[in-house]
Amino acid sequence: MKSVPIFLLFSVLIFGLLSSCSSAGETPVSEGEPSLLLDRPSPPAEYAGLKSPKMSDSDIEEGKNKYQINCASCHGESGLGDGPASASLDPKPQPLALNESGLSDGYLFWRISEGGLQDPFNSAMPSWKSVLNEEQIWQVIAYLHQLGKDN
Repeated sequence: MKSVPIFLLFSVLIFGLLSSCSSAGETPVSEGEPSLLLDRPSPPAEYAGLKSPKMSDSDIEEGKNKYQINCASCHGESGLGDGPASASLDPKPQPLALNESGLSDGYLFWRISEGGLQDPFNSAMPSWKSVLNEEQIWQVIAYLHQLGKDN
């Protein structure tokens, strides 16, 4: 008889440990919000230390224009991952406006430049480095920072 309560206690303990492990790296969000997974791979060395240069209001406006043309169809007008093309994508585009503050400039530059067609992302995001030059990518990142402040 005593083995049953010990077994139940042990089961509850194991279940609790497994539950906490499965949510490691996740940022708590309120119910109804998309899950924000900020536990991302580190960018390669060539991108890791990059820091955004100081951007003017006109640079941010240019970044907004580039974002609307190249990114909004998937990531949404407000950067919430809800663009018209997102419905058919797996994995879904990230809600950039909600999680950009947890991503380094180097990470953002890497993802925009190289896209997501490769491991570990395996997403439909194309590489933008042949479309946008370095300054334009920084302008988009400056706009993403602005979106993060607005949301």
